Amino acid sequence: EPAGGEGSGAQAAHEKFLLIAAAYETLKDEETRKDYDYMLDHPEEYYRHYYHYYRRRLAPKVDVTIVILVTVCAISVFQFFSWWSSYNEAINYLASVPKYRIQATEIARQQGLLNKTKEKGKNRRSKEEIREEEEEIIKDIIKNKIDIKGGYQKPKIYDILLFQILLAPFYWCKYIVWYCWWIYCFTIKGQEYGVEEKLYIIRRYMKMSQSQFDSLEDHQKETFLERQLWIRENYELYKREQEEELKKKMAMDPRWKRYRRWMKNEGPGRLTFIDD
Repeated sequence: EPAGGEGSGAQAAHEKFLLIAAAYETLKDEETRKDYDYMLDHPEEYYRHYYHYYRRRLAPKVDVTIVILVTVCAISVFQFFSWWSSYNEAINYLASVPKYRIQATEIARQQGLLNKTKEKGKNRRSKEEIREEEEEIIKDIIKNKIDIKGGYQKPKIYDILLFQILLAPFYWCKYIVWYCWWIYCFTIKGQEYGVEEKLYIIRRYMKMSQSQFDSLEDHQKETFLERQLWIRENYELYKREQEEELKKKMAMDPRWKRYRRWMKNEGPGRLTFIDD
């Protein structure tokens, strides 16, 4: 055997192994076999062959469905805990407002909850512990007695993104049924609107979400009903009145006057020399 024959044999075996591995990668599934057969039949389309080859090599190995599901779950978890943080911030703020704190403290005294924190004997605790427990009692009463709405309302698990996606078909079916009922009752049969229907039309005219509209005071909603704002003409008149009132308030506001004076004398886009 010639010198170096063992090394050349190993090299040949390595090259043969690479060829076998490349053939296996090419022919291991039906799609790559189709691309290979197409390349043999159309050798002149080498740019297309390069594109298909690198597209398969660089394609993600993980199922896109799994990636989307994990992303939605991560967003939902972050969303839920973020809402809880906002809700706790709202409770802490209300507990510091004298109006709500005095009311909550009075309710706690009437229910005898504060007396339990001042036990004597073996169960006696430090002033700091008593203060913390009283604070928790006041916060619990605020949570139960005050209906917080809007962006700081108590989070519900059905409002997170994951459940909204899962329940989307149900919501769509519910909306379609409701819309058909609305057309049948008020368009075909010509029934009169009830209070809920009137408030719904007013909310749509005002372009407010349900949570925003619910956060309005009851006397405001009563004013809407008294002025019959579910009628388009009445709402347009009300809207113009509100715009005029807003203009009057802005005209009387000292800050708005200073802003207009600044825009007139030194507003953006004006070039001046500074006198030393």
